[in-house]
Amino acid sequence: MKIFKSLENDNYEQVIFCSDKETGLRAIIAIHDTTLGPALGGTRMWPYNSEEEALEDALRLAHGMTYKNAAAGLNLGGGKAVIIGDPRKDKSEAMFRKFGQYVDSLGGRYITAEDVGTTEQDMDYINMETKYVTGTSGGKSAGDPSPVTAYGIYQGIKATAKVTFNESSLKNKVIAVQGVGHVAYTLCSYLHEEGAKLIVTDINKDAVNRAVNDFGAKAVNPDEIYGVDCDIFVPCALGAIINDDTIKQFKAKAIAGSANNQLKEDKHGDLLHEMGITYAPDFVINAGGVINVADELVGYNQERAMKKVESIYNNLMRVFEISKEENIPTYLAADRMAEERIEKISKLSHQFTNPKSHILDN
Repeated sequence: MKIFKSLENDNYEQVIFCSDKETGLRAIIAIHDTTLGPALGGTRMWPYNSEEEALEDALRLAHGMTYKNAAAGLNLGGGKAVIIGDPRKDKSEAMFRKFGQYVDSLGGRYITAEDVGTTEQDMDYINMETKYVTGTSGGKSAGDPSPVTAYGIYQGIKATAKVTFNESSLKNKVIAVQGVGHVAYTLCSYLHEEGAKLIVTDINKDAVNRAVNDFGAKAVNPDEIYGVDCDIFVPCALGAIINDDTIKQFKAKAIAGSANNQLKEDKHGDLLHEMGITYAPDFVINAGGVINVADELVGYNQERAMKKVESIYNNLMRVFEISKEENIPTYLAADRMAEERIEKISKLSHQFTNPKSHILDN
């Protein structure tokens, strides 16, 4: 892997390799862009097959956070950290405190949070060494983000319905939900309350039965969910679920859900556009989680966070407008919206750094 070439191509600002023999720490912090503010992104712990794989994941995730934070209207840049190791057996207080020292050494350029493989307890250990961490048990913490995240997805589905069916109401809409985990279950409660008809699936039978009992949902097998006759398909489980095999099965008129990296390749976003299926780009619709965490930075208030999450509706409407105006797929329109915001703020910062005196010019 040509590291410097990769960093130059996507304009990464900084990559930090963290190593400590005594604690077993092997970590990478990637800071992609801080134009809008300090880089905020979680710390993921995963048993990567190689250091190259870990680096690739860190870079990909950091880049994604830049776009997610920008599109959400947050004054935050994009960053991400990965720790190489098995979260079930390789963790220790010393490891996370050492990692916290590395985070602290960046002086606030990077703010970390929970991610796959890390917990509130891990954030508490990091917090012992640095203040640049969210999701801790002390003080005003966001706590369980599921209600806020689910509310954001709900707002995004309503925006998607507005452009697809010319009404934001979900009453009597048939909505197929793939995955009924903690966030999706709360989402289903919102959809059910509005009168939507739910079809659900999950590899966890108990989760499916709960949705069937609580919301009158219809259950189908996991491999059947793609081809069900529905108005909106809501992916809330795995990534890359829009691919060569599934795209031929879709009968839905729109796709809008919480799963990350839903498009296996960009070409699948192009195909959805050609097929006339409305696609809500994942990093725009699922921004409720990061909006929720970001509110901690000013003293967490759930009511304020929920209000901010409502902006996901308008953010998606703007994406759909760009897509229509420029006749481009929505995934490209979402990138465009994020990039335009970063560019505008970058110009403002440059102007402030190098102000021109109009008195002298005249």
